[in-house]
Amino acid sequence: MRLPIVATRAHLGKSLELNCDRETLTLLGPGGDELGTWSWESVINQLLAQATNTQQQDTRSQARVSLTFKVRYRTPEGNSFEGQAGGIGGGGLFIESSSPLPMGTKLCIEFTLPDSPTEWVEVKGIVAWVCPKSDQYTNPAGMGVQFSEISPEIRERVLDLVRSHRRTG
Repeated sequence: MRLPIVATRAHLGKSLELNCDRETLTLLGPGGDELGTWSWESVINQLLAQATNTQQQDTRSQARVSLTFKVRYRTPEGNSFEGQAGGIGGGGLFIESSSPLPMGTKLCIEFTLPDSPTEWVEVKGIVAWVCPKSDQYTNPAGMGVQFSEISPEIRERVLDLVRSHRRTG
């Protein structure tokens, strides 16, 4: 089902496409080109997070910040990639990529944090949503990765980083 965007001036001419079989929501450009896709689970989680954020702004459990840092990741098949992430929070990170991996792809991820730029920390994640093409209104091309396995120590370091940047930002 395709829904045209007619009232939101900044996105006039674009459309949203619902795929009930794959349970995805895709943003399409005026020419029909894919600008980004989210799973219904990601949309629901985002809405719930926003509702929680509205009700308890100071207690958001998965705060995030825009921050660029090095990242390496590999798929279960052994394909390895290096690049940069453009944001991080307690729940995941955004990896910039001109060729994002499909939603549902499991990843082993290593990244550095600004307080220890030579130390690589390891987590596991799953591609929760993709933005196949840069869009000035959303994100650069890449993929949102939800952490599926992260040690409590690393999560706390990430959350400390987010809190620190939010205080100074």
